[in-house]
Amino acid sequence: MSATLAGERAASPSQPRVLVVAGPTGSGKSAWAERLAQHLPIEILSVDSAQVYRGLDIGTAKPDAATRARIPHGLIDLRDPQQPYSAGEFARDARAAIVAAWEQGRLPVLVGGTMLYLRALLHGMAELPRADAALRAALEAEAAAQGWAALHAQLQAVDPVAAARIHPNDPQRIQRALEVFRLTGRPISAWQAEATQPLTGMHWRGFALLPRDRVQHWSVLEARFTAMMAAGFLDEVRTLRALPGLHAELPALRSVGYRQLWAHLAGKTGLEEACNLAVIATRQLARRQLTWLRSEGGLQALDPGDESGFGQLLMAAEALRLP
Repeated sequence: MSATLAGERAASPSQPRVLVVAGPTGSGKSAWAERLAQHLPIEILSVDSAQVYRGLDIGTAKPDAATRARIPHGLIDLRDPQQPYSAGEFARDARAAIVAAWEQGRLPVLVGGTMLYLRALLHGMAELPRADAALRAALEAEAAAQGWAALHAQLQAVDPVAAARIHPNDPQRIQRALEVFRLTGRPISAWQAEATQPLTGMHWRGFALLPRDRVQHWSVLEARFTAMMAAGFLDEVRTLRALPGLHAELPALRSVGYRQLWAHLAGKTGLEEACNLAVIATRQLARRQLTWLRSEGGLQALDPGDESGFGQLLMAAEALRLP
């Protein structure tokens, strides 16, 4: 990406330096970041739309208290699960956290796989109008009657640029794009073209951990979910259900795993079915993340199964630390 190359040419000691470690769920990016902390003073900044919520711990693989005591972490537990939190807010919070970490002598390492958050960081996020509950309900009713493919066709008619980059099976982004158009009369792509880049003025390097063996990766995802269940994931969701103001349509509870276990506790599915659905949804999420990361030109691909990849990551981190 040209921004990365420009950052490399223009880097100065006063500029914050940033390392980005992206990857699909279950790719081992957090483990690699924690290994970096054995070599360099770093702060791990989460790029995860579920870890921003308090109480969502086991199902988000949030670092435990011992890890957070050993390695500074940021952008975790920013909101209660009843509270909204947007990608634009994340981008602003991330920039502030990057500057704070750098000024305290730590290399900020952005670690995560929430593509919307990564996009907001790397390419900017427009100041879009706030969500409109009534309009969203109307769009959901249209989708229930016609299907999301029909709404994607509507988007294609009014905003072909956005439709080209939003998959027909991505209801959340289809809904948001149509909502913005109906609220403002302007395509969401026009709003996004005016976005400012949060990393402007910073020197950054980006890497994407891309597992080569899909079957092995899927096996890791299934084993990780099984471990989460053994650690008390179902009880965690049960505790969330007891909180006032929480319901299944909140963004926090749309997260993979939480959505399926919530449905089970609501009596809609059996536990075994809920677990199977959660594993399937996790694989689908990983597939979408891989598709996006492979198309992102500013991130250097590394195989998490190849130890030499960690060496490349460490060298990049060490170079960023140099004056």
